[in-house]
Amino acid sequence: MNKLLLLAACGVALAGSARAQMLINGAGATFPAPVYQKWFDEYAKVDPSVRINYQANGSGAGVQAIISETVDFGASDDPVNDATLATAPRTLWHFPTVAGAIVISYNLPGNPVLKLDGPTLASIYLGTVTKWNDPAIAGQNPGMDLPNQDILVVYRTDGSGTTANFTGYLSMVSPEWKAKVGKGKSVKWPVGLGGKGNSGVTGQVKQAPGAIGYIELAYAKENKLPTADLKNAAGNYITPSVESVTAALATAEVPDDFRFSIMNAAGDKAYPISTATWLLVYQQQKDADKGAKIVQFLKWAYTGGEQLAPSLDYAPLPDSLVQRALAKVNQIKY
Repeated sequence: MNKLLLLAACGVALAGSARAQMLINGAGATFPAPVYQKWFDEYAKVDPSVRINYQANGSGAGVQAIISETVDFGASDDPVNDATLATAPRTLWHFPTVAGAIVISYNLPGNPVLKLDGPTLASIYLGTVTKWNDPAIAGQNPGMDLPNQDILVVYRTDGSGTTANFTGYLSMVSPEWKAKVGKGKSVKWPVGLGGKGNSGVTGQVKQAPGAIGYIELAYAKENKLPTADLKNAAGNYITPSVESVTAALATAEVPDDFRFSIMNAAGDKAYPISTATWLLVYQQQKDADKGAKIVQFLKWAYTGGEQLAPSLDYAPLPDSLVQRALAKVNQIKY
């Protein structure tokens, strides 16, 4: 009998322990998923009472999920527009977290480092430049032995902030792209083959000779894919890196709602397809206990989390922006 009582007591204790660990659910952008996963793993050591479950299913899905309140926070690489924010049941705030590079990766013999400008990239995605040795590419890469090989364009099939930023960049540098395709989380691609998420595009490029795709820098590095140096607004070919994203971030004019762009930044050393990424959190939290935990996590992210970003190929936010974000975190009500 004593043993039964002891087992019952242990069962109650274990059940209480399980209940004590709060589950916080998030969904959205695949672009920052590597750094977010690192943050969530590290934060579990800081506060073992919390487990953060993040589904990297694309910015479009993340925005939809937070507005429908099926998750506790959303994530997007493209700031949510006024019309969409108006559909949210309460005030939804943007919290910038890190910045990163959308890189152009490809599958070519010898993994050459190509130089490309925006108009050429747009022509590739429009399907008007179709061979790797096209004069538009060869002219920017003198002396490089480029193959007479078809270019296989790879794009995102899901609603994606990475796509919104990439197509936004192409719209800035190519009037033809802007007129025929434009900017969006999902667009009607003129040519190519689709992949889901940054990982899906990475996989397609990695396995298909002659392929080209747009992915976040961390995915290219992890898969040992080459990345192009892109011509920026100042006319310089820039290698994607934490430093060149930081240079783009330094040009940002950030309003009070934290919705800003660093695309095609004017800085001499700025990588042209750079973007910040955001967590989407309600100002008024429905669940007081969960709201308190979300605030605690955000405070840790802006202090302990930011310093982890460079090791994963993301640029941390400048301190002045971190301080502004922390001040807004303190205004979340729960």
